[in-house]
Amino acid sequence: MFKTAEISERVLGGIMLNTVKVAASVIILLFLTGCDSPSLTPLNSGDVIVAFGDSLTQGVGVDKQSSYPSILSNLTGLPVINAGISGETTDEGLKRFQSVLDKYKPALVVLLEGGNDILRNREYSTIKSNLENMITTAKGHGIQVVLIGVPEKKLFSSSAPLYHDLAEKHNLVFDPDTVGSLMRSPGKKSDSIHFNERGYAALAEAIYQILLKNGAIE
Repeated sequence: MFKTAEISERVLGGIMLNTVKVAASVIILLFLTGCDSPSLTPLNSGDVIVAFGDSLTQGVGVDKQSSYPSILSNLTGLPVINAGISGETTDEGLKRFQSVLDKYKPALVVLLEGGNDILRNREYSTIKSNLENMITTAKGHGIQVVLIGVPEKKLFSSSAPLYHDLAEKHNLVFDPDTVGSLMRSPGKKSDSIHFNERGYAALAEAIYQILLKNGAIE
């Protein structure tokens, strides 16, 4: 009888030990998975953010103070350079990207580019390659990148798949929804493809929340 009880205690003890081991393994796995999630290094006072892109960055449809980079600067208390050029394609953006980094030496780049390529029905492979070159160039200089997705030319479209692919491949903090959502909001647009003051303010607020959520600012 005592031997049976002793064996039962050993079996029970073994089961409990294995359960603890499994639980510990799950916790470690979750921790490691969390470590791989995109995040941002905190920005210091005076660190420069470059907002790089086309007309949506430049702020076509509003005055300079109402562009999203200007509003984002007010929200963060950091210098945000408006490096947007209306009508620019990713080919053109790639050509000037390095010089912008050299001039402003940013700690972080908000990359919102590719809309003109999509409007002109350019091959997604070309757009993706150009954006990837910008991303790897920035990261090669130790510069953080926040990627903002641009929607496809479809009704109710979210970001084109190439943006999701790039964000996953390079482990980027990524906003896939804001631009597409604003494009579907007539009250926040100044014309068919540009925002008004409310739209750019909403874009700036969304990016600000991304920076907060991912640890770039407090």
